[in-house]
Amino acid sequence: MQDVLICRNINKTYQDGGNATPVLHDVSLAIKAGEHVAILGSSGSGKSTLLHILGGLDKPSTGDVEFKGKALNQLSSNALAKLRNDEMGFIYQFHHLLGEFTALENVAMPLRIRGLSSKHAEAKARDMLEEVGLSHRFDHLPSAMSGGERQRVAIARALVTEPSVVLADEPTGNLDDSTGEQIYKLLKNLSEKKGTAFVVVTHDIALAGKMDRVLKIKDGRLASEVMPKESHHARP
Repeated sequence: MQDVLICRNINKTYQDGGNATPVLHDVSLAIKAGEHVAILGSSGSGKSTLLHILGGLDKPSTGDVEFKGKALNQLSSNALAKLRNDEMGFIYQFHHLLGEFTALENVAMPLRIRGLSSKHAEAKARDMLEEVGLSHRFDHLPSAMSGGERQRVAIARALVTEPSVVLADEPTGNLDDSTGEQIYKLLKNLSEKKGTAFVVVTHDIALAGKMDRVLKIKDGRLASEVMPKESHHARP
């Protein structure tokens, strides 16, 4: 499998007046197409910052990120926004759905931004909501849905563009164990259908153990790489 996302020697320091706060130190990693990778670390370890840098949502202080051979730091803001819309999906712990829009409208939004007509965008959104088991929620606002349902809408929104990679920040961190397990199985099944790579940052050891690889981050450094007990290398 080819590498789809690579970062080399990433350092990140935040400046606040005269104070410098180092967050990431010389981080390098590569993600292959279709691979499931967990980045495991405690709160404040730098894992969310790393995810934002991988997705082009934040810039490293030094170092490079490449997506399918394109250096993110050489792209204009418009080109970077287009790449994220075309090739990446994002899932957050607190779903970040737009409260004034229905589930269908939320999922169709990335496609509308891409320029698809309302008719075609909503048709694709309907298909994806059916995939995540929410055909009965098309016209519901987020406030009328459970936490697990809102997270499934967020997953549908992340996958509706058929991205090459999905970057997930604590996707099950705000859910009970049973719902979290359902969300993981959903991600796994959809990934196998679409060939999508997943990078999941988490402090959930059980979730990390289901991935192909687990990278541990501590104090802003990749401390180690471990093979999870529950490997999916045999999956088709």
